[in-house]
Amino acid sequence: MNNHKWYAIQTYAGSEMAVKRAIENLVKDNGIEEQLKKIVVPTEDVIEFKNGKEKISERSLYSGYVFACLDLNTELWHRIQSLPKVGRFIGESKKPTPLNEKDIDLILEKVHHKAAPKPKIAFDEGENVRIIEGPFANFTGIVEEYDMVRGLLKLNVSIFGRSTPVEILYSQVEKII
Repeated sequence: MNNHKWYAIQTYAGSEMAVKRAIENLVKDNGIEEQLKKIVVPTEDVIEFKNGKEKISERSLYSGYVFACLDLNTELWHRIQSLPKVGRFIGESKKPTPLNEKDIDLILEKVHHKAAPKPKIAFDEGENVRIIEGPFANFTGIVEEYDMVRGLLKLNVSIFGRSTPVEILYSQVEKII
């Protein structure tokens, strides 16, 4: 009989993958693999720039949550809750509430259809930025457009008293705070 249901498990932010591994190890070490059908930590790829170099890294879409399809009984519930960095199951304090099918379908769709990497730092139109690299270093500009796919910003930069359009990489600017 299949009693597996999807549950949201709250974790410490940034500990989602560690909790996922801990739950996988828990069921394996106790010989109860059949009680865990699947466990996911939905992530997205983000583009970061470190030392002028582009690096793609993963970021959790639902920070502080792990989603598990479990045949949950009281013993397994208590064992998972006692793992390090696990907060609680979402639901009533004495009874975890399974996720409804629509919600988990949306979450799983994001897992299976990852979007193209996005810049970790987003810029808004009209925002002031400082150019930190390239021929326009130390100039400031106003964001007119952004192209997240190509990682480019179109800025208006004041050069010799005239507003000049400039296309520049995200990595070559910083926000002015």
